[in-house]
Amino acid sequence: MSRTMRAAWGSLAVAFVALGLKLAAWWVTGSVALYSDALETVINVVAALTALVALRISAVPPDADHPYGHQKAEYFSAVIEGMLVLGAAAAILREAYGAWLHPVAPDAPLLGMVINGAAGVLNAVWAAYLIRSGRAWRSPAILASGRHVLTDVWTSAGVLVGFALVPVTGWLWLDPALAGIVALNIIWAGFGMVRESVGALMDKAVDPEVLRGIRQVISTHAEGALEAHDLRTRTSGHVTFIEFHLVVPARMAVADAHDICDRLEEALHEEVGGAVVTVHVEPEGKAKHRGVLVL
Repeated sequence: MSRTMRAAWGSLAVAFVALGLKLAAWWVTGSVALYSDALETVINVVAALTALVALRISAVPPDADHPYGHQKAEYFSAVIEGMLVLGAAAAILREAYGAWLHPVAPDAPLLGMVINGAAGVLNAVWAAYLIRSGRAWRSPAILASGRHVLTDVWTSAGVLVGFALVPVTGWLWLDPALAGIVALNIIWAGFGMVRESVGALMDKAVDPEVLRGIRQVISTHAEGALEAHDLRTRTSGHVTFIEFHLVVPARMAVADAHDICDRLEEALHEEVGGAVVTVHVEPEGKAKHRGVLVL
């Protein structure tokens, strides 16, 4: 099993444990705010499940019908996640409205905070691991997953701070108000998921930070060439496609130009995990004197 698959299975396990803890905190307290926090964690469970399915499908080798692979399968998971996000938000808003009309003091608030806080600590530790691993493995998918879990941590922290004020201040309306804010946050997150998936399906270029790294690699590892231009990138699942034209001296042997391309591909694979690199070699008469200059 690859390290990416192990991380995906770990994310699923952590999401289930965190969901169980948050549901227990809601059951103990009856708090609508903690209920909303638990439903938000459902998104993490679904995201982890769809990531596993996507990784398995995208690992299928290219075939005659799909010569570029099956990586885009994961973007269709946005439909499932979007439906669940809207369903969770609707359920939270319904409960929040009822609690707003008939506010009730939560039971055992201290115990509920401890249980919910344990789930937050678990998510924080796992988010730190995913972010660190995503950077070390140069995996945008793992890094994005870590940042998503970290967002859930901050949401839970905000809910806990607000929930702690309910028994202190006696403001019972604060509990349903927090739930309503979480519901709006869930809707916003759902639109973000759909927006990212649509962008990927439309072959959106890589992030500016990743693009800067790609340009730097080409500039420093293309010794013997003159320039690189018409650099294009796009992502498909965990795969990043990189294409560019490489200008070499007109009399350079084909074998020497091929060696430069091999060196560039190896360096780009180290910079961007799962990269598919296509290089079009041109003689110096095709130089455009713009793009990436070779150092």
